[in-house]
Amino acid sequence: MANNLSYQQTLDYLYERLPMFSRIGKAALKPDLTNTIKLCEACGNPHTKFKSVHIAGTNGKGSVSHSLAAVMQQAGYRTGLYTSPHLSDFRERIRIDGVPVSKEWVVDFVAKHKAIIEEIQPSFFEITVAMAFALFADQEVDIAIIETGLGGRLDSTNVITPLLSVITNISYDHKDLLGNTLAEIATEKAGIIKQGVPVVIGEQHPETERVFFEHSVHKQSTLHYPQSLWGMVRISQDGTHQHYKAVNNARREMLDIYTDLQGNYQQHNIKTVLTAVELLSHQGYNVSIAGAISALGQVKKLTGLRGRWERLQQSPAIICDVAHNPAGLKEVLEQFQQLPGDTKHILIGFVSDKDIAEALALFPKDAVYYFTNAQIPRALPAADLSTAAHHAGLTGTAHPNVTTALAAAKAAMKPTDALLITGSFFIVGEAMDVMEGRG
Repeated sequence: MANNLSYQQTLDYLYERLPMFSRIGKAALKPDLTNTIKLCEACGNPHTKFKSVHIAGTNGKGSVSHSLAAVMQQAGYRTGLYTSPHLSDFRERIRIDGVPVSKEWVVDFVAKHKAIIEEIQPSFFEITVAMAFALFADQEVDIAIIETGLGGRLDSTNVITPLLSVITNISYDHKDLLGNTLAEIATEKAGIIKQGVPVVIGEQHPETERVFFEHSVHKQSTLHYPQSLWGMVRISQDGTHQHYKAVNNARREMLDIYTDLQGNYQQHNIKTVLTAVELLSHQGYNVSIAGAISALGQVKKLTGLRGRWERLQQSPAIICDVAHNPAGLKEVLEQFQQLPGDTKHILIGFVSDKDIAEALALFPKDAVYYFTNAQIPRALPAADLSTAAHHAGLTGTAHPNVTTALAAAKAAMKPTDALLITGSFFIVGEAMDVMEGRG
């Protein structure tokens, strides 16, 4: 590979040469951290040169990662943020102070490390993790917020020793990789717990409590439970913000929180963020609950977070959300049912390695459906989804891509209707591209 490849040619090289989970699924995953360790060694072990917070969980880890990054940025710290997958542009995965990594940096990194890439044939995710860590070390960030990709124990990000570990919640997803019970899944996520490093457990569940307790005892790590520390009630919601009353149960202090994150499920994430902020303040960072509340009002502006109960159009209402497993979809569908609208329309697509029967059972039978597939090899074909959906009692039409599905939905909608776009990051990303003139 020559050094004069363009950004797009560099991305094509990464996509085509390296196994990519989002494209091909399980076959892209490596059974251990060997490749990541080798890549980091080739880059001078950048993961040892910055402080970090490590975030895992089935749902909510993206929102928590972006929210915590917003808090640290607002407090004046140079903040790295690594998340996945991206919606429209690869560079969304790696940010400093909300700004995506430059195209030139991506090109230079891949060119510089061509030999080791060719030698060990790492996965797409492994090379992306190494790239993020190298950037954060090079740019001397004060702290980096690192989101796991899948699981925790064997996730490529799990070479770091963070100041704080966060596990947002545990529900069913990727059963073929992480386990068939909540306890098994929790065991994989608990793999990010490190010796003596405090842990925030965002949501408690009877099936997972013992797993986390045993891991914390073994690692001599204290557990912190936001559900016990914070009470929260939503007071109001408009087109841009939610207003909550929050109570700190220890101090009996009541606070007003305004957040630009619109999903009902964000109250769980906010409790987790507030707990993490208090723990970071104990570790020498000049952050406060008051500062966190200020940052929560502008998470999207500060970090570029998108795709979480995001309104793409006002009239008729078009909402998108990247929910893709039963627990996430249940929350989103409940909120969509509460949204005003004469007729509800839903554009959905899934990846082929999901057990969609449980998910489809959650969808309302009185909505009009547009079944489609993202333009990736791992996508469940629209025709197959349509067949499964009809068996579940859902009525709609199949479309070969998001562009045609969205056109059909728009043509059928009245100004007083509402459309939800959901089922996968890839469906939402392609819909955003179409709506915003990139597709």
